Amino acid sequence: MPERPTAGASEGNARLRVRDGVGFMLFVVVGAAVLVGLFGGSRWAARESAPVLYELPGGSWGVGGALGLVTLLGWGGAVSGRLGSPAANGSGKASGAIPRRVARGACCAAALAPVFFLLSGLRGRNCRSYEEGCAYVPGTGPALLVYVGCVAVVGWLTYRRRRAVLEERRVRERARLRKLRRRGKGKSRAARPR
Repeated sequence: MPERPTAGASEGNARLRVRDGVGFMLFVVVGAAVLVGLFGGSRWAARESAPVLYELPGGSWGVGGALGLVTLLGWGGAVSGRLGSPAANGSGKASGAIPRRVARGACCAAALAPVFFLLSGLRGRNCRSYEEGCAYVPGTGPALLVYVGCVAVVGWLTYRRRRAVLEERRVRERARLRKLRRRGKGKSRAARPR
């Protein structure tokens, strides 16, 4: 016969549920505050540093090109399968190297950070243009234009080069298999003469 839960056990479960609910709500509130602070702080930092960067040699055009290259390198690292190094024992886990997920996350952040940086210099929505936090940062337009051009052109050229290299590998592999078949080594066991 199954035992019935006592009044003390159900009271303990209720306290546990309340404590879990309070913990979850605290997590949501703190997480939201951190996200708002992170995005607000990064926007403020970008708006303060953008005029300084646009005054460097090359101006906003150079900054846009450099940020475009940062985005392309970050994207290349994020989609590349060569981040981290697998363990020598073949277990697949990286030993002594940066874990792949952390490296991939850093590459994704590097790919997206320039976009947020450039967008923070544009005029803010739903606020007055004379407010300091909403005004257009001079030089953002040319930097954004060069950024988009750099990402589009260099990304397209990189894509075309990668496709050409992969096609060349396929052609070499087909030629190698054709040569093996001519020698009789490319046949399956069932097709080989006995």
